[in-house]
Amino acid sequence: MQSTIQVHDKHFEVFIEKNVIEHRINELASQINQDYEGKRPLFLAILNGSFMFAAELMKSVTVACEITFLRVSSYQATESSGKVHQILGLLENIEGRDVIVVEDIVDTGLTMVEIKAQLLAQNPASLSITTLFQKPEALRQPIDIQYIGFEIENKFVLGYGLDYDGLGRNLGDLYVLCE
Repeated sequence: MQSTIQVHDKHFEVFIEKNVIEHRINELASQINQDYEGKRPLFLAILNGSFMFAAELMKSVTVACEITFLRVSSYQATESSGKVHQILGLLENIEGRDVIVVEDIVDTGLTMVEIKAQLLAQNPASLSITTLFQKPEALRQPIDIQYIGFEIENKFVLGYGLDYDGLGRNLGDLYVLCE
């Protein structure tokens, strides 16, 4: 593991190590297993960023479940644009289903509020959100999140599925932009 890396023109340092992240994901899965015992939730992973979180989470989810994917984008470089661009839509019928949205990071909350509104319009039986990272200081719109991996500072991060202009998603640790 490198403690400092360069991606494009920026330098990043290790913020949260892979083993700490994976331990916390196992804890989230245990909580979900308890909460959804006897149910068959549909996990809705938000691409591209949540792919690593979703894969690791699914390894520890023991309740009968399904997973599908929705691709949205609201980032340009290191800033959230605040506008949701739905790129790949939801094909499954979620009416009457217990849906768990799997997100990599919630910062401004704008993307998740829009996703939640679009999903609630389809009348699921329940709708929960799990995010690996949340930036409480960055929230511009309140959002109720049932399962939070880590609350982190309002700094730009990459790794464990998160990218900087397309690079860094494959890094196992979470890195933070060096000041």
